[in-house]
Amino acid sequence: MKRGFWVALGLGAGATGAILASRWTRKQAKRVAPQALAREAKGGLLDFSKLVSESIQEGKRAMDEREAELRGEAGPDHDAPSDLEDRPEARR
Repeated sequence: MKRGFWVALGLGAGATGAILASRWTRKQAKRVAPQALAREAKGGLLDFSKLVSESIQEGKRAMDEREAELRGEAGPDHDAPSDLEDRPEARR
């Protein structure tokens, strides 16, 4: 009786361990599959492009704010850049 119990318990534990190990290996194999890696890389690139876009927008906002600040310091006479056409660097 005692031996039968321990044999049954050992078989149950072994079967449970084998099932869990096979599930874990299948999950790991799916995780490193080419489609999964490509999907993950695509998501990373999309996140990166979003960050770059936000950074460019923030830079443009900062430039506009600084320009408004400089124009405010220069006074109302310098608001209209009418003499830009005469400068060689403005012709580019």
